[in-house]
Amino acid sequence: MPSAPNETKPSSAQSSKPSSIKSSHEGGKRSPTLASQAGSERLSPSPSETQLKPLPEKASVKDRLSRMFSSKDVTKVSANGDITPRSRGPSVSGASTPVPRKESIEKPAEKLPAAKPKEPVKPKEPSSRFTTMADAPGGHEHFLRSSRRQEKLSDMWRSIIGKKQEPPPENDLSLVSNWVDSLRQEKEEAIDKKGGPHATSTLVEKYGKCQEIVGRGAFGIVRISHKKVGSSGEKLFAVKEFRRRPDESEKKYSKRLTAEFCISSSLRHPNVIHTLDLLKDAKGDYCEVMEFCAGGDLYTLILSSGKLEVQEADCFFKQMMRGVEYLHEMGVAHRDLKPENLLLTTRGALKITDFGNGECFRMAWETDAHMVSGLCGSAPYIAPEEYTDKEFDARAVDVWACGVIYMAMRTGRHLWRVAKKDDDEFYFRYLEGRRDEEGYGPIESLHRARCRNVIYSVLDPHPTRRLTAAQVLKSEWVREIKLCKAGEEGL
Repeated sequence: MPSAPNETKPSSAQSSKPSSIKSSHEGGKRSPTLASQAGSERLSPSPSETQLKPLPEKASVKDRLSRMFSSKDVTKVSANGDITPRSRGPSVSGASTPVPRKESIEKPAEKLPAAKPKEPVKPKEPSSRFTTMADAPGGHEHFLRSSRRQEKLSDMWRSIIGKKQEPPPENDLSLVSNWVDSLRQEKEEAIDKKGGPHATSTLVEKYGKCQEIVGRGAFGIVRISHKKVGSSGEKLFAVKEFRRRPDESEKKYSKRLTAEFCISSSLRHPNVIHTLDLLKDAKGDYCEVMEFCAGGDLYTLILSSGKLEVQEADCFFKQMMRGVEYLHEMGVAHRDLKPENLLLTTRGALKITDFGNGECFRMAWETDAHMVSGLCGSAPYIAPEEYTDKEFDARAVDVWACGVIYMAMRTGRHLWRVAKKDDDEFYFRYLEGRRDEEGYGPIESLHRARCRNVIYSVLDPHPTRRLTAAQVLKSEWVREIKLCKAGEEGL
């Protein structure tokens, strides 16, 4: 993907746009001018008409009033008593007697725009979620409330299930379609533990009582645990209850959960979730205790917002890349990066979570990374080499997913369903667009050339040419992105 297209495209776009805009304006201006001229020709009375002036005194008050209020009257009386044909065009002979009165009578209709104050209310939703502030660190602040977002999503879900059920089109790449599919699947497969986990005294004493559900997936359920602090305060924790897989032995189940905990509990970074403990409940199921992020996850934020604002998406992208760079420095690859696994605090700090598919590609005493194998993750975010290569670099897989996530934030849609050119027409178009001077439409919609260049490089189908997380952070575009204080410190 040469850099030349990125530099030449804006000029070509600019050269084509003004011509179309100009022609439309000229066409728009021409017709009103001709209409007004034609109207003035019709409105200007002929000499014979000017000579046939009726006497003003013959027009009675009754006649004048009927002219004022009648919509069927085709004539009007001018100030000097002339009768001229009523026309839709502007008055040429000056102000007439009925017109001012009619305007005063119809003025109450002008109260209709009083309903317009509702229009400014619409933009308040994004502004209340994300606000630019010149004096704030990073020039902006986030105000995220997961509860309000869940209410909106519940309304969306009710409206969807209330409609006639029709299969979504094959080319539907919206996040909503995936969300609906996952909800239906969860509804069919998941079994709620209404009483919460079979809590042991240790779990309750250390972290309080588990109550409302805030997350659900193939792994199990996430609940909020309320730990009383003092007489009136409380501290919240997220407790992840792991479901045992079908036909999974106790030994394998224990090994899997212990391995995940060993990875997550050893990580300390503002943009990585803090894992506190791994306990067994009375039933023998493992429960992982983590810090609670009241801002929800990035997936529901995109879903409820449609798409994110540019500065907002950039801030989250940089936080995500900081977290990924840290993981790779620690010899860990996530291998399942997606918006659902990116949690948010109410102040806008992003934290990577769920290391169930995580892999250690380099031990502490090793210097070289070893290759990994196997397909895992969610289809729209899986890198193409996972389908074609027996072994591949897990770090490049993570970076690819970050690029897809950024595009989801900016467009509110997936780029493709699966990164296989023979199975997905959108991915095939992307590969064609990379070779074309005009590029690929969704990425070209990112107006800044530096941003486009980084995303093209992050989504390079050849993993050896793909940027690393460290290189992304060193790029001119990402270096210019200013983080909010919460994102910088993980608040």
